[in-house]
Amino acid sequence: MVVLDPGHNGGNATHPDVINRPVPAGNGRTKACNTVGTQTAGGYPEHAFTLDVARRARALLVRRGVTVLLTRPDDSGVGPCVNARAAVGNRHHAAAVVAIHADGAPPAGHGFHVIAAASAPVGPATAAASHRLALSVRAHMLAESGLGYATYLAGGTGLHGRSDIAGLNLSTRPAILVECGNMQNPGDAARQSDPAGRQRIARALADGILAFLGVDGRHG
Repeated sequence: MVVLDPGHNGGNATHPDVINRPVPAGNGRTKACNTVGTQTAGGYPEHAFTLDVARRARALLVRRGVTVLLTRPDDSGVGPCVNARAAVGNRHHAAAVVAIHADGAPPAGHGFHVIAAASAPVGPATAAASHRLALSVRAHMLAESGLGYATYLAGGTGLHGRSDIAGLNLSTRPAILVECGNMQNPGDAARQSDPAGRQRIARALADGILAFLGVDGRHG
């Protein structure tokens, strides 16, 4: 079982009372239930991008015999809250949880990066598995997506540790978050807005997950 978590949702902007409600975020923190997300200069929203990429990646994974759950079924709802999204992977004992996002960094920066929890919420074994998942997805994103490592993060390694991501802090399963390019950068935005570009990103994510699972990644 793999859980794909497409960030945000299409109805979030019209329900601030819901998405601004504080919820547990791990490490003794709370944060907003969810957010609206970013969009390209042309108006293509992150919430639509993430769901489309998740659906494309799911199709590729299912073709290789992997059972996949999405944390939201469509792009017209509100939420779910970040703690509820984390609970999906925990409840189903997922072998891997991958949150799919796109960044809203300064326009000069471009590229992708993979985020893992800076400190393991449930111990070193899960942290090690999350790190292996991050390395696998990073390698395939670099090789297949057409995106390079994010140029706007120190180090330029395509990996980033954070302690404020609820979905990572609250996960008891191997979990990562992937920022699939910067929607404020014209080059990345062009790729994200193009179905062919989204298919390349989805294939890279799926192949990274398959490699982590030890499943043959050839799609035929």
